[in-house]
Amino acid sequence: MYIIEALLAGAAIGAVLGFVGAGGAMLAVPILIYIFGFSASAATTAAIAVVMTAAAAGLIPKLKSKDVLISEAFIISALGLVTNVGLSLIAYRLPSDGIKTGFSLVLIIAASSMLIKPVSGSEKKVPIIWLIVISLIIGAITGLFGVGGGFLATPILVLFFKNSMAKAVGTSLLIIALNSVIAFFAHYKSWAEIDWQIPFIMAISAVIVSRLASMRGSIADPKFLRTSFAYLLYAISIFTFVQTWFIS
Repeated sequence: MYIIEALLAGAAIGAVLGFVGAGGAMLAVPILIYIFGFSASAATTAAIAVVMTAAAAGLIPKLKSKDVLISEAFIISALGLVTNVGLSLIAYRLPSDGIKTGFSLVLIIAASSMLIKPVSGSEKKVPIIWLIVISLIIGAITGLFGVGGGFLATPILVLFFKNSMAKAVGTSLLIIALNSVIAFFAHYKSWAEIDWQIPFIMAISAVIVSRLASMRGSIADPKFLRTSFAYLLYAISIFTFVQTWFIS
């Protein structure tokens, strides 16, 4: 049964990454905690591994269609290296309830960003000051919560810099893949406590679905995708907070 559950979980993670370019870890972390019984620190590390492989798979079609801002993605990942690695190295020391509460707040911010109405206008280049701010924030949340930062990159590129949804998703997938690789190795102290069989099964399913969703994402309604994903994040945030403080 857990194999089927892991395959379905991986499919959901891959679909979100492929269509929205964000949110894979936001599904993976609570799934690993509440369905498979992982600790918060172990779930964060395992989620990074699953999302890393799924994001890389979804990225391939976007690279072929030239829907990736490659230089911007590498700059964001490189500038966020300090906060990413620094907070990754201390994440395992933080209390589980603290990680889950912070994760709930991140979900609320992510959901709200998806509901902001895009500003009209032509596509423009991201200023360096914005790149620095985005980079440090994305690095921090990746290191602490195993979240790749796509939920920030995608809406910012679409809403404020007028990039197409396809280009924002492609760029976000590259940022997620790069940040996840960095965070995964920085979380090496948590590797030993993880049962890697479940994340491995999830990753296989996520890779396949992410690749398919990425190829078909251009025909989907971007507003419907953002709105649906936002309300899903609100629901997960409420569930995680209630489980942490009122049920567990």
